[in-house]
Amino acid sequence: MKKKVLLAATVDYHFKAFHLPIMKWFKEQGWEVHIAAQGDLELPYTDLKFNIPIQRSPFKSQNWMALKELKAIMDEHAYDMIHCHTPMGGVLARLAALKARKKGTKVIYTAHGFHFCKGASLSCWLLYYPAELALSLATDCLITINEEDYRLAKRHPFKASRIEHVHGVGVNTEQFKPMDSSLREKKRKLMGYQSDHFLLFYAAEFNQNKNQEQLIRAVAAIKNQVPRIRLLLAGEGKLLESCRMLAKELEADHLIQFLGFRTDIADLLPLCDAAAGSSYREGLPVNIMEAMACGLPVLATENRGHRELVVPGENGWLVKPGDVEDMAGRMLLLVTYSSGQRQLLGRSSREKIVSKYSEQMVLKQKSTVYVKYMDQKEVPHVQARESSSLGR
Repeated sequence: MKKKVLLAATVDYHFKAFHLPIMKWFKEQGWEVHIAAQGDLELPYTDLKFNIPIQRSPFKSQNWMALKELKAIMDEHAYDMIHCHTPMGGVLARLAALKARKKGTKVIYTAHGFHFCKGASLSCWLLYYPAELALSLATDCLITINEEDYRLAKRHPFKASRIEHVHGVGVNTEQFKPMDSSLREKKRKLMGYQSDHFLLFYAAEFNQNKNQEQLIRAVAAIKNQVPRIRLLLAGEGKLLESCRMLAKELEADHLIQFLGFRTDIADLLPLCDAAAGSSYREGLPVNIMEAMACGLPVLATENRGHRELVVPGENGWLVKPGDVEDMAGRMLLLVTYSSGQRQLLGRSSREKIVSKYSEQMVLKQKSTVYVKYMDQKEVPHVQARESSSLGR
């Protein structure tokens, strides 16, 4: 009989965006792969898929129904392993797996950035910390994706049988890579940019955490000094229109492009001169890692995810969240740098991703964790996939 793994998360897009390589790996080991999440996407490397009404908010009543459905699925299929992701996916799947775990099912949870962390609000600590602490008792392996969360989990009394650290979800460094300079200039021209335009790119949902307002205000602050700057903002979200209005109000809308939801991030990034990140909280941001893989310097706000990726003066700079003046000053510095100086920063970015955060490296790290629970003596060979990146 084939062994079976259940992968659970809040929404099924999470697996399409981040976990297809490991799903493929499980299939190559002869395991059945089942998915439990909200949504009706068709996913490859999947034997069974369950559309579960998991809600992001812990206060939604539909989560009780989701918990009941998850319990029924686990009772029916007797999984050998359950790996859950996302905050509510992690909570509900681990609660549902209490009975299955007593029968030998191994339960793994990946924390894609604890909501309680250095600088987090008191409410986040009061709500999420006790829940994570209690659920660690129902966790065989807790996986963290950044050093700060790993140290926090080891320092605090989490009761997971094992605590591991892997370097995020992995970046396809063959898809995300620098572009030949002549082709780059040709494509920039086709998109309407002049050779001296400075393109600063940020892909993120428009919400309070992602904080695009800081970038917009910073561009507006230096618009007269460097009128050749162009801020490219990809993504959608509830704050998109208010950001448009802010850009217009600050008379900087001619310097800021709102690109909407994009499926061609890997084509856009190599055309740019630098990447930005303005969020208050990050676990380990894929958008920044993809930009670094394309050889871009990074200007980002200080948080645990950005701190792990950006070394000031080596591949970019960090500024305090909300500090528009400092952000504007660093923008001005980047724009006035020579192309050679920016290339040195970008080369450091690329080297860091290839050496530690590539899809190949992360696949090896993840499979090493899995085989500890799969009765295998050594890690099978892992092959990276060719993946597509959707606007995030």
